[in-house]
Amino acid sequence: MISLKRALADLSIGETGRILRVEGPAAIRNRLREMGLTVGVLVRLVRTAPFGDPIELHLRGYRLSLRRAEAAGVIVEGA
Repeated sequence: MISLKRALADLSIGETGRILRVEGPAAIRNRLREMGLTVGVLVRLVRTAPFGDPIELHLRGYRLSLRRAEAAGVIVEGA
């Protein structure tokens, strides 16, 4: 089975991915990690706002809203 790697921002509603890495400026990477977006975590895209930004994620038993631009720096593989 081929594992597709892509940005968290590119997931479809209901789709799940496992975090491979977090990219971008150090301040943003650290902030995302503090919110629980760390390597190996399973993340599901729950829904998007009416105009597509922000997106709502489910991870570690809670829901998190994140700007699509920030989610673009989180690389996931299909789970």
